[in-house]
Amino acid sequence: MGNRLSKIYTRTGDDGSTGLGDGSRVGKDSLRVDAYGTVDEANSCIGVLLASEMQEDVRELLTRIQHQLFDLGGELCIPGHAAIFDADIDALEAQIDHYNRALPPLKEFILPGGGIAAAHCHVARTVVRRAERAAVALTRLEDVRPQPVRYLNRLSDLLFVLCRVLARASGHGEVLWKHERRK
Repeated sequence: MGNRLSKIYTRTGDDGSTGLGDGSRVGKDSLRVDAYGTVDEANSCIGVLLASEMQEDVRELLTRIQHQLFDLGGELCIPGHAAIFDADIDALEAQIDHYNRALPPLKEFILPGGGIAAAHCHVARTVVRRAERAAVALTRLEDVRPQPVRYLNRLSDLLFVLCRVLARASGHGEVLWKHERRK
């Protein structure tokens, strides 16, 4: 790949518009920009998470997911483009099953926390949920394939399971919600 960004600032967005991957221009506050921008934010949260200590298999999985999120953002940035497929969603489901298998059944709600990696994973999970909401809002107005929304939905589920895995691996354990704390 050549020198794609030889100049970082172009001034073309100074009027409040931005270019999509197909060359068209939209407002920076459009639902499409919000959707792929929130996917980018989720990817950045996973990058912060990756700065934490964790087991190598989880690190490799999260790195693969970062690449897929970049692809997903590209799909949302280029109307009509396809970059996320059913096989990607199936792979997330397989990872959910794999990591969840070793966890005890969940009987209480879990509060965000459980060590630095788990806490960062909780932040990434909530940003992915926001990206999903933004993508759903976009589907109400424009044609968007269902795979990006389904991928984001499964990814937030996987991140929840990884929160549990990371909390346990750190020795901090999960922080359980105490619903009867006021008596």
